[in-house]
Amino acid sequence: MASKENKEGISKFTNPVSIKSFQQKRKATIDAADLVKSVLNKSISALSRAITLIESNNPTHQEKANYIINGCLPFANKSIRIGITGVPGVGKSTFIETLGNHLILQGKKVAVLAVDPSSTVSKGSILGDKTRMENLAKNPKAFIRPSASGNTLGGVAKKTRETIILCEAAGFDVIIIETVGVGQNETTVASMVDFFLLLKLAGAGDELQGIKRGIIEMADAIVINKADGDNLKTANLAKVEFSRALHYYPKRASNIEPQIFTCSALNNTGITDVWEAILSYVKTTKANHFFQEKRNEQDKYWLIQTIENQLKTTFFNSPKIKHALQEQLSLIKQQRTTPFAAANYILNLDEKTANNHG
Repeated sequence: MASKENKEGISKFTNPVSIKSFQQKRKATIDAADLVKSVLNKSISALSRAITLIESNNPTHQEKANYIINGCLPFANKSIRIGITGVPGVGKSTFIETLGNHLILQGKKVAVLAVDPSSTVSKGSILGDKTRMENLAKNPKAFIRPSASGNTLGGVAKKTRETIILCEAAGFDVIIIETVGVGQNETTVASMVDFFLLLKLAGAGDELQGIKRGIIEMADAIVINKADGDNLKTANLAKVEFSRALHYYPKRASNIEPQIFTCSALNNTGITDVWEAILSYVKTTKANHFFQEKRNEQDKYWLIQTIENQLKTTFFNSPKIKHALQEQLSLIKQQRTTPFAAANYILNLDEKTANNHG
């Protein structure tokens, strides 16, 4: 039925001028209140449009984006938020697709916020997770939203936090965030999820990487993926190694020791155990109040982050700062000043401007 509607929509606007006129009218008639109402009525198209609006860098969209977020907020915070990370090739997309299908069979609605690494040339997404989770993407109870990471560090996109709120308001029970997974800084996602899952490989030196402090200290569970065929033996050995290594790590604030699993997303083995562990973790942390305490701390963290981001944006968008920045860059190129002296000059300039306004 959907494909028929799409075909009819395409045939209706075949003239480039008509298409452009239609797009302009659509952009001009964005009604934030209607979008909120449609998102709460579980409209996927409205959800997509709302996310596009909050991801927009257009200043005129900011007020509408804030209205939408505030309108959805009272209906959010009812899902289980799961962060999943791992190096490229570990099988994140296959694992998420298998887990997502498993949850849907249990009556859950699943949203996957897949953060793709960005091209340094075009700034667009490189991988495109919808093509890598084809079966899950076709399921009406699933929603997959790929977003480019852009210049944002920590394996998440700039607006991932706000997107979670919109997905929860749209009635999704489980929100899965797949991080970029291209470096050692995949930690920001831990500040926006209830359960942080680290996927690892066996037999590729990955178990030695895992013994390093850092991301493994934040993981609530470690899953050794691709535990099938000839890899099964090495996966079981890696599980033992990780178990030994975890004994040297400090006790978690949740008072729950991370579990280690072997899994084959391809063969759909071990998925049930992982999900049951997540449910058990959520139940225990809600009982000992850590679940809500963690969310409260996350809210504080994102308050500070939002202020810092806004201050940075306001600072660099100031015409006076833009002019001074170009001036100082020219002086640095001529070796007439240093980056540090230039930075102090610009920062003092901004402080003087602020004092004058005060």
